[in-house]
Amino acid sequence: MSWGRLAGEPTVEGEIERPRREVKPGERFRGQIAMVTGAGRGFGKLIALALAREGADVIVHYNKSREQAEQTAEEIRNMGRRATTVKADITKWSEVKAAVDKVWKEFGPIDVLINNAGDVAWGQMSWREITEEKIDEVLAVDIKGTLFMIHEVGSRMLERKSGVIVNVCSNVIVTGSPRAPQYAASKYGVLGLTKSYALAFAPWVRVNAAAPGYMDTESLRARPDWTPERRKWVVDHTPLRRIGKPEDIVPVILFLASDDSIHMTGNVVICDGGFSMPGA
Repeated sequence: MSWGRLAGEPTVEGEIERPRREVKPGERFRGQIAMVTGAGRGFGKLIALALAREGADVIVHYNKSREQAEQTAEEIRNMGRRATTVKADITKWSEVKAAVDKVWKEFGPIDVLINNAGDVAWGQMSWREITEEKIDEVLAVDIKGTLFMIHEVGSRMLERKSGVIVNVCSNVIVTGSPRAPQYAASKYGVLGLTKSYALAFAPWVRVNAAAPGYMDTESLRARPDWTPERRKWVVDHTPLRRIGKPEDIVPVILFLASDDSIHMTGNVVICDGGFSMPGA
């Protein structure tokens, strides 16, 4: 039995050949347009800047952080790349549709979508503090918002038979979250959306997810429950013995967004230093 096709052998009927883009080192996204949600600050900003450094023109999405989004876009323009900002409350389908239409017509078709915007329920320190309002807030952003973005951008990508979508998930899909159960539920939802749209958009649009664990950010350090003792416990239970930094995760996002992962779709890459590894 032959498990592979020899060079020059005819393509099996129905098989899709996906040519790899020829790019120079450091230019994986040259000639492409990328959109990053929640890119005015934090992790989203780092992703947007990294895409630009690799040659992408970037759409910086924001909802409330207009000044910060404009600053991100200006930094990208200073690299010699095109950049624009677009506002949308991703929990409202009408705003997502309008934003994507505007971008598509005025800036160009989106080749790469990074769904970074999310609600991690930072203000909730225990499952005992859960309320219906807090549940609705997290599920609306993480599930509805991610779905609307995938649906609107991905369907247009599918029409062009080209595109890549990366969703930011979390290692709570393995560990759960006793602090905020609705957050874990929302990230399970993101994983479900990733797999569902990977199938729906195949073979032309790839959809994958990255699942970071604890990231050493201002938001994490500001949490009342992030005590020195808690940090030590997390480090002690992480095989790599450190809290990851956002800069550690950005390369994983770029890997999934580029042709480096050309034969991956419907996957989730957990990047938490081994914290969620069985037996850790």
